[in-house]
Amino acid sequence: VQLQASGGGLVQAGGSLTLSCAASGSTVGIKEMGWYRQGPGKQRELVAIIFNGRSTGDADSVKGRFTISVDNAKNTIYLQMNSLKLEDTAVYYCKARMGVGNDYWGLGTQVTVSS
Repeated sequence: VQLQASGGGLVQAGGSLTLSCAASGSTVGIKEMGWYRQGPGKQRELVAIIFNGRSTGDADSVKGRFTISVDNAKNTIYLQMNSLKLEDTAVYYCKARMGVGNDYWGLGTQVTVSS
């Protein structure tokens, strides 16, 4: 499975961005997909997960602001990010889980929120 994330960029605080992650290759076995992020000097953390078309786990820090969705026909997940804050600055990664301990990661896309 190959994952290609895109849509990052520079945005002012309070603004919005939409990230995309397209999966290719052997996508039939994907159980769930999700977004993670790693801010400067921080560990990678979960942002949102989608399973069977439903968001199953969002970080408290993004609830009410970020929405994960999926287009199964395109094998693509999205992360709509609204009301962005300075602390949302990070490299955002998408992940596809094929099974326990069998995860695939994309290269990440940089999101920078400025004041």
